[in-house]
Amino acid sequence: MTHLSDDPSEEQWIDDEAGRIVRPYVMTRGRTEPSRGRIDLITLVVTLNPATPVDPGLGPEHHTIVRLCERPLSVAEIAAHLDLPAGTVRVMLGDLVDRGLIAIQEPARETDVLDLETYKAVLNGLRTL
Repeated sequence: MTHLSDDPSEEQWIDDEAGRIVRPYVMTRGRTEPSRGRIDLITLVVTLNPATPVDPGLGPEHHTIVRLCERPLSVAEIAAHLDLPAGTVRVMLGDLVDRGLIAIQEPARETDVLDLETYKAVLNGLRTL
């Protein structure tokens, strides 16, 4: 068995043969959906407040997310850094939003970004080719 870091907020135990000992569903206490909102892979996350080491209910992965997101990162990037499934990361992000430790910026929907005039301009441009 290997311990990957001396920093308690980065504590990850793995088994050299089996991989991570703590399964993702244990980290989320069996929850599969974030507590609020829809969190896409391209949703941006940024830290608002630092987590304290004694925050009850926060695991080392939560602390790592708070530290990583001192600069905005997408959910996909966070999942890659933690080597966790995006669904697990989404649930943990919901926990952190509920505690006021992070903010999430959901991507604008296509209907918000592109209006009818934009589509017409694209079609006209394609017709001239």
